[in-house]
Order: sequence, then structure tokens, then C-alpha cells
Amino acid sequence: MNIQQNSQIMHKFETVINAADEAAAEKLIDSKASFITPASPTPLYGAKGYLSLVHWLRKSFPDVQWHIQDMAAQDNKVAVLWECTGTHQGDFMGIPATNKTFKTTFMNFYYFNDEGKIIQDLAGVGMIGILQTLKTGNRM
Repeated sequence: MNIQQNSQIMHKFETVINAADEAAAEKLIDSKASFITPASPTPLYGAKGYLSLVHWLRKSFPDVQWHIQDMAAQDNKVAVLWECTGTHQGDFMGIPATNKTFKTTFMNFYYFNDEGKIIQDLAGVGMIGILQTLKTGNRM
């Protein structure tokens, strides 16, 4: 796959995660792909595993959305700066619903196999932005 194709896949991925579309996610994420997340003590695998994180967040933030703010691609990897927004309407990591909205950024690096499927997602620490907003009311 080339850089342009991998960038196009990330725009499709943005739509997939915002819709939590498992069938479409399976077309973009390799079934053996593993994801490390604070939401799970063990790695999550494949499209179903990745979307379990989306569903986990939606329990607390039903309107959570991700939007690509910037992207850089090289070889078989793409770096994406995401803007993530949502409204805290359910318990989140022990914090009861506050109805506060958050807006924070996440930095992720995605790696692709030769078929153009995501095989790894290395995430920067964006969860702290959500927690800071809920505890202090201040947006990052």
C-alpha cells in the first residue's frame, strides 16, 4: 500500500469509529491486530476489540466523536492527531455523570500490513484530557 492509500483508509476509519460500524471496521482492521488501552487490562484484538473501546466510551459519553485534525503518512504508517469531543452522561472510571462536555486531542500512530489493514494502533495519552475536564471543568 502507498502513503495516499493509507491516508484514505484513515478517513474511512474516522467514519467507522464514529458510527461504530463493525462490518466496515472488519474491512479496515486486521483480525490479529492488537490494541493496548487503559480500558482493558489485556490487549484487544481485531475490529470487535477496537470497537469495544468505542462502546465503552459511549456508555459514559453517548455523543463521543473523533475528527482528524492532522495526519502524516510514511511507508506503512500514519500518524493522526484526533480531536475528540463528548458529553459526560454516565459513570466514567468512577466519576459519576457531570453533563460536562470535553474537547481534547489524541495522537495515534497506525501501522498497516501489505493488504492495507490496520495491524497496530499506538496511542498517545489523551485520556488525561477527559479526566481533567471532568474533575476541574477546565478544557485543555
